[in-house]
Amino acid sequence: MHQGLFDVEGKVALVTGGTSGIGEMIARGLAEAGARVYVAGRKAAACAAAEADYGATGIPADLSSEQECLRLAAEIAEREDGLDLLVNNAGATWGAPLEEFPAHAWDKVLDLNVKAPFFLTRALLPLLEGAATPDDPARVINIGSIDGLRVPRLPTYSYSASKAAVHQLTRVLARDLGPRGITVNAIAPGPFPSRMMRATLADAGEEIAAASPLGRIGRASDVVGATLFLAGAAGSYVTGAVIPVDGGISTTG
Repeated sequence: MHQGLFDVEGKVALVTGGTSGIGEMIARGLAEAGARVYVAGRKAAACAAAEADYGATGIPADLSSEQECLRLAAEIAEREDGLDLLVNNAGATWGAPLEEFPAHAWDKVLDLNVKAPFFLTRALLPLLEGAATPDDPARVINIGSIDGLRVPRLPTYSYSASKAAVHQLTRVLARDLGPRGITVNAIAPGPFPSRMMRATLADAGEEIAAASPLGRIGRASDVVGATLFLAGAAGSYVTGAVIPVDGGISTTG
């Protein structure tokens, strides 16, 4: 009865920002679980490396503009009749003291972190609906952050605001897309080893790990497991949820 609850064998998935960090962890995990994975990233060389490394299909794209979101959706539509899973992971951050925080840091971060998931999800709706069935919805997973659930320790004003917006966008889209056979959920990661977190973990990694009841930072298996839950049969009745994957940092601190 319980076999296949986390099965994604043969499903078609697109992971944005899938060439590094949490996106790469998710893309690799989906490919190893048998999904046919597309990854989008800004650098063509990184896309090619994903193809050579674990068999993903890489499509270079800078999703900070609506035009690029539309182009990426069109490229997927040329290759596939349906899309089972969209992981909106591409993101940027910025840190600066309050008095020095620049206007362009708001534009850069919100364009990629908030606008891109909206524009890309909208552009891919025909493919998501094409893959959906009454018993097996298509899935959208937005990658938020625990910094959208709590006040962050660093002055990342536009980043934390953008991730709170991603969480609310997730709920709104869940309401609107459920009748169309599409679930929309968010994963809110805590600290994971990634390029975005490299400097922070180098400076305060032990302190950050100690802040978790579990005493460590995240591993690839942690975020892959949450993704497989939401993407497989186990998650077919879950929508509008924001799931912290942070070892309890945001919920017990």
